[in-house]
Amino acid sequence: MKKMIAMMLAGTMALSLAACGSAAAPAPAADTAAEETAEAAAEDTTEAAEEDTEADINTVTDGVLTMATNAYFPPYEYYEGDAIVGIDAEIAAAVAEKLGLELKIEDMEFDSIITAVTAGKADMGLAGMTVTEERKQNVNFSDSYATGIQAVVVPEDSDIATVDDLTGKKIGVQLGTTGDIYCSGDYGEENVEKFNKGNDAIMALVTGKVDAVVIDNEPAKSYVAANEGLKILETEYAVEDYAACIAKENTALLDAVNAALAELKADGTLDQIVAKYISAE
Repeated sequence: MKKMIAMMLAGTMALSLAACGSAAAPAPAADTAAEETAEAAAEDTTEAAEEDTEADINTVTDGVLTMATNAYFPPYEYYEGDAIVGIDAEIAAAVAEKLGLELKIEDMEFDSIITAVTAGKADMGLAGMTVTEERKQNVNFSDSYATGIQAVVVPEDSDIATVDDLTGKKIGVQLGTTGDIYCSGDYGEENVEKFNKGNDAIMALVTGKVDAVVIDNEPAKSYVAANEGLKILETEYAVEDYAACIAKENTALLDAVNAALAELKADGTLDQIVAKYISAE
């Protein structure tokens, strides 16, 4: 009897030890599974965050940053063969690279740029465009990337010596530009001739159809260099900030462009691009 009891106790202890062994063995596997689950969750969260960030930046065409401009505004944008080059083109390319997008440039009349942006046909407008309160009613503007000056171009023998002498004169401007806005307000619509391209306004000046042209200083320099008998008045008409215009609802793109511009300014890229086209002298 005692022998049987001893055998039963031995069997029970063996079962107990076996049970304890089977319970302890899977523990490491359980820990590994938990770790793998946590790592997978973290990866999913990171991927989701990246997807959300990409999804927030809405562009007209996936993977492409479409820039609207008027490519007759040297040195900010102009044609070199079939390609549009210049300060704005290079800055837009640098911004697109920061955002991981391909740049596409659409050439159009200056007066159509804001319409193209608000209608969703372009992601942003870069065209030596000045920030004005009137334009801000329709679009948002990025941080400024350059400073422009409105200059007055006249024939070398003109009796116009200062901005004050423009009163009563026929003034040529590019349609929709700040030159158009300022002159129409200061001297009256009846004294302002509006042209689709800055070059057309200059040609009107050369042929005597207008008495002066008000246009941004850098393009003015190019036009004067290309057309004998013209000069730029020493008097500045206005000083203004250039920025990219972006649709009001696309705030994610605005933030992304501003962040890219900040980086390009910090590392000196913006200054290098401007210096490439505009002498400091």
